[in-house]
Amino acid sequence: MAKMIHSMIRVLDEQRSVDFYRQAFGLAIADRLEFDNFFLIYLSNSESGFELELTVNKGRIEPYAIGDGYGHLAVSVDDLEALHRRFLALGFEAGKIVDFNHNGAPLARFFFVCDPDGYKIEVLQRAGRYL
Repeated sequence: MAKMIHSMIRVLDEQRSVDFYRQAFGLAIADRLEFDNFFLIYLSNSESGFELELTVNKGRIEPYAIGDGYGHLAVSVDDLEALHRRFLALGFEAGKIVDFNHNGAPLARFFFVCDPDGYKIEVLQRAGRYL
């Protein structure tokens, strides 16, 4: 069997990204590894063993092109509406809350927020398959 352990995204500004993920989702630096041309920052919290790996390429000054192949990261939270209000107060790019149905039954309640590099993050109310 395989265990999902992390997802990696490339970011332009280490501090801006670390601050966003700390403020938004309570992620903290679990590890930071320095290499000649880049460094890796692993972010996590006590909710899950899954980590977000931020890759920062030294000397990069142009934003990354996310492209049309990237979809989104997803997190689940206990109080979607409270987090949505907090994100708006912090000035984050949070979309409207959506109620999503499948075959006439509620499937998910969610909104999207963008991180400082433009990566989309789906924030879901904890329920059903999204615990």
